[in-house]
Order: sequence, then structure tokens, then C-alpha cells
Amino acid sequence: MLRNVAVLLAGGVGSRVGLDIPKQLIKIAGMPIMEHTLGVLNRHPEIDEIIILMAPGHLDAVHAMTRDGRYPKVTQILEGAETRNETTKRALAALPEDADCNVLLHDAVRPLLSEEVITDCFKALVTYQAVDVAIPSADTIIELNDDNTISQIPDRSRLRRGQTPQAFLASTLKRAYEIADQDPDFRATDDCSVVLKYLPETKIWVVNGHERNMKVTEPIDVYIADKLFQLTAHQQFPQKSEDDYRAALEGKNMVVFGGSYGIGADIAELAESYGANVASYSRSATHTDVAKRADIVAAAADAGKRFGSIDFVVNTAGVLPRGDLATVSEETIYTATEINYIAPVLIAQEFYPYLARAKGSLLFFTSSSYTRGRRGYALYSSAKAATVNLTQALADEWAEEGVRVNAINPERTATPMRTKAFGQEPSHTLLESKAVARASLDTLIASSTGHVIDLRRIDPIQEALDAAAGN
Repeated sequence: MLRNVAVLLAGGVGSRVGLDIPKQLIKIAGMPIMEHTLGVLNRHPEIDEIIILMAPGHLDAVHAMTRDGRYPKVTQILEGAETRNETTKRALAALPEDADCNVLLHDAVRPLLSEEVITDCFKALVTYQAVDVAIPSADTIIELNDDNTISQIPDRSRLRRGQTPQAFLASTLKRAYEIADQDPDFRATDDCSVVLKYLPETKIWVVNGHERNMKVTEPIDVYIADKLFQLTAHQQFPQKSEDDYRAALEGKNMVVFGGSYGIGADIAELAESYGANVASYSRSATHTDVAKRADIVAAAADAGKRFGSIDFVVNTAGVLPRGDLATVSEETIYTATEINYIAPVLIAQEFYPYLARAKGSLLFFTSSSYTRGRRGYALYSSAKAATVNLTQALADEWAEEGVRVNAINPERTATPMRTKAFGQEPSHTLLESKAVARASLDTLIASSTGHVIDLRRIDPIQEALDAAAGN
């Protein structure tokens, strides 16, 4: 059976995004874009080996990513060339000469690649020697004359927008480039076009891509990709069995603030059901005031004494003050700010030593109101926005120590805090607290960091796509 080799193409310099670093090194959701992409390739069960082609002068950044063994499938880190085609040729030259293999080439700046697309590419290579990935064109495409007038408008139903990965039998792509090198006018923007032109008898199969598999090219793409990570992060977690949860949590030690009721209590109960040791702290059960450093210090000392080490820390404690800022009392201002923002800061500070030793995970909770302040929520939404920035900053600060920091952003959830603020609401309009708890465990045990994970009753992107398709 042929080996499957993935080539991560990270040779671009990213001049269009207007930064002084290659666009593949821009951080989105807590880590460089290309590291997200590398993670997708490394996790895929059918990929045996990964070769990285990096922009000249920036190989040290890739070595830093891979030094601790997080991506064991990476076997070579090479310098890219000035053009895409020359970079591909360097990758092909790095492949074994004594045995053929399947080679899958993917742009480093397409970090939202799905496992399904990779699987479909390898499946197609069983029958075909060249495979492309593409999606239907939603726009009408026009072809221009030299004088900027329309020459023709092709039939949109037959047009597709090309993506990566592209996959080949390595010997086929090598042969196409050998012939191309003899053409003094050779020029191509991708590898399938090389096969199409120089090996015209070779059929190229097209695998269905996905709208989310976007390429980060323009400045606005950075923002869009960051929001897509937020919307899809939870959907990207692989499905786990009961045995998977037990393997990840049994014998681990967890601290939950706000653990006496609501989401916090559900997280604690669910974690304990999988064999985790959980210490819960709250104002009602343990008289723990998360706004007071002394109480956080006491909780850390108590949990440390009971467990010896701490793998996971969760903060669900919060208050929901409502009212126009002009009429809010000074006491409410301080209470809301201390509980909703100062508390996460104190918890992060006091538990950092434990999490650093355990290479553990810290989980905060934010609210959808953080994206846009609304009347009556000035204190709450501003504190939640600050928590998001705290999450992303700490993920960056603590990445080298192996500490993961994420935030859950649940849609309206059936909790005692919400009922107190809004009264009884139709149950079908609210997320279930237990569903949020399970998503929280998924986040705690995952390898990702710096994510703000949207939890919705319905996937908002898929809902929009279905609506556009008339479903």
C-alpha cells in the first residue's frame, strides 16, 4: 500500500495583508494560521508523513512549532522557492526516489480544511492519478478582452472555484514537471494545471470542497477566518465515545468555580462520572468569593493539598446586572466588574503554577453580548469582551508552557442566573446546561488553545447555507 505524504505549502510572504511577517504566521484563535493547518494534517489518520515548505528566512518559526514533538508526522522542514511551482518541485525532490507514494499538497493559509476532504482525496487516488478540490461558483464569471470589455460569459453551472488540497500519484506529478521544464514558456498557478497541460491524457478527478476551506489572502480574510474558527471550533472536535471521555478524564484533577449549580455543577458532575476528581467552589457552598484574591488563594491551596496536582480549571461564576449605566449604583459597578472580570484574572494568576506543571487547561465563559455592547448590558458585555481578550492573550503567553486557555461562548442557556434575570422562557429557545457542560469537557481535553467557542442550538453557518440553497 502506498504511503500518503502531505506537503504543507507555506512559502508565501503575505504582502497583501500588510504585515511584516508571512501571512501564514499571523495568529488566529491563539496560534499561527499555518499551525492550525498543520494540526489538521497531523491528526488525519491516513497521513503518514508531512513535509513543510516554508518562506525563506522564517524556518526558525516552524522549528519552534515542531520542537516539542506535538506534530510527530513532520519529517522535513525545507525552504520554499520564489514561485509556487518551484516550491512544489523542491517538495517532490524530497520524496523517496526508490518507491512511489501519494502526495497531497495544501496551502498553509487554508486552516479550515476538513478531515472529510482529505479522506475523499485519498479515496479518489485509488482510481485516478490526479485529484483537485473545488466548489461551485456562486458568482457569474466574465472573461475580458484586452480593452476591458466582456468577451464572453461562461455557463456558471460548469464552473468551479479551485481550492487545495490537490493530490497526485507522486510519479505522475514528477513526470508532468519534467516535461514542463522543457517548455521555455512554462507558467502555472497550481499543480493540477501542470498535469492538465503536460499530461493531457491523465484525467483529473474533482472532489467537492467546502466554503469554509477559505484562503487567507486579504486583510479582511484574517477577520473572517477568526470568526469562522469561533463558529466552528466545537464542530471540529471529533466525536467521542464514553471510553474516550474516561480515558481523558479518569484520575485527572479539576477545579470548578461556580460549581454549586447551573453549568458549573453540570461540568463537575459530568467530569466526576468519567472518573475525574473535582473540587467545586462557590459563594453558596464553600463561601468562596471569586472577587477576593484571598479566597482564590485558599481554593488553590485546598485543591492542591487534596489532589497534589491540578489539570483543569473552570470558571463559570458570574453575575448579570441589567440597567442603563447612568442609573447603576457604584456598588453594582464594582461587584459586576470584580466578579465578571477581575475574578478570571485572579484565577489565572493563582492557578498558573499548577497548570504549568500539569500542562493543563483553563476554561472561561463569555457571552454573545461581548461582540456588541447593547443597552442595559454595558457592564456585563464589556466585562465579557475583556474576558475574551484575556483568553487570547493568555493562550499566547502560556503556549510555550503547554497551558491551554479557551473560552466558551454559549447561546442563551437555561441556567438559574438567566431565570433570575429574565424569568421563565420557552425551553426550546434555550441551550441545555448539560449540553454546554459536555462541550466544556470537549474543550478542556482538546489540544487547541486561544479559541472562543460559539455554542448554538443550530450551526449558524450551515443554517445560512441551507437557507441560500432553499432547504
